[in-house]
Amino acid sequence: MSDNGSNVLLALLTGAAIGAGIGILYAPDEGIKTRKKIKDKALETKQDLTERLSHAHDELTKVADEKKEVFEQKLEDTISTMSYKADEIIVQLERKLEEIRKKNAQLQK
Repeated sequence: MSDNGSNVLLALLTGAAIGAGIGILYAPDEGIKTRKKIKDKALETKQDLTERLSHAHDELTKVADEKKEVFEQKLEDTISTMSYKADEIIVQLERKLEEIRKKNAQLQK
């Protein structure tokens, strides 16, 4: 029985709070001012969020561009280094091939 009584009391208090909130929003004079304040605050919050999102987008784009440049430079450096190493390997292979040709020529005599 005590649970039912507390549930009813809770329901009455909740209904009263909701009714008071609606009453404030729709009251003739003060309600208009209240609704305007709520509307203005909502618009201000929307504008603030829009600005923050725009700023975050700009920052992320800036960071992504910087990282892209760093990546491209590292890739270019790596390709250049690999090209240099490939040239060294080719030179070494050509020397070995020349040595093999000389040995082959000696064996064919």
